[in-house]
Amino acid sequence: MREGDIELLRQLADYESTLDFSQPGMDLGWSWRDVRVQPTTLNRLYVEGYLDNPFKSNSYTGYLLSQKAKDLLDGIAAAESEAPEPLDVPDDLFADIIGHEDVKALLRAVLQAEKPVHVLLAGPPALAKSLFLWDIERLAGPRALWLVGSATSRAGLWDLVAERRPYVVLIDELDKMSAPDTAALLSMMEGGRLVRAKKGRELELRNLVRVVAASNRLTSLSPELRSRFAVCRLRAYSRSDFQAVVKGVLVRREDVDPELAAEIARRLDGRTQDERDAVRVARLAPQLGVAEAVRLLVGDGD
Repeated sequence: MREGDIELLRQLADYESTLDFSQPGMDLGWSWRDVRVQPTTLNRLYVEGYLDNPFKSNSYTGYLLSQKAKDLLDGIAAAESEAPEPLDVPDDLFADIIGHEDVKALLRAVLQAEKPVHVLLAGPPALAKSLFLWDIERLAGPRALWLVGSATSRAGLWDLVAERRPYVVLIDELDKMSAPDTAALLSMMEGGRLVRAKKGRELELRNLVRVVAASNRLTSLSPELRSRFAVCRLRAYSRSDFQAVVKGVLVRREDVDPELAAEIARRLDGRTQDERDAVRVARLAPQLGVAEAVRLLVGDGD
């Protein structure tokens, strides 16, 4: 088969489903004009066994989907409708994240549920939203698709999900997602159906995917999008909790010496609540030293 043939067969099957074969003449099949597909393409599918040719004259060639095509489409539909294997979630998932115990419990359940439940982590920057996404990405590996809302349109949400078939989609900066990708996301979250128009046809993908997203603002999200999510509002860390988070992230994820991690946490105390700053400082500390890396990346704190 050629690229696009599956989508074309689905289109033809959808058209046939609208026909009343009890009416006289319907057993002659439909023509290329009915489905707006070039005769050369239909003839190729006939030669390959995906179409039957119940009638042919000098002025009319009728086609119907063959049993081979129907069996193929049924097999694809069955494979796509199967519930994916749930993730094996260890007890220490989210171990680096201080507090937020209810959020941890909810996300663990979501990752193991048979059917998708979508979660939105909301609140100002530096509240561990990205840490939750990072942990899920590490757990799911290639079964996770990480997206940044402000950049999804570069590749297109539809293309990424169609290619990767992920178990979970992780979206940071959901409030910055483009309108076309937001529309695709809404469709995908509603029953696992993802549709877009391409070359005058509808391409359809069914994928039981769950979405975990993060957003700094809820007011910029449409009511339709917000309604798809269980919304979790995260609270700010205390200074001591933030230091504990920094130490855990640097030691576990960046393989930083515990004493160096403690120094970075101490120097960042009161200057930031963003764990990304700690990661950046740790990566530049070997070249600049901790104090200089903090000064250049975060400022003097005056």
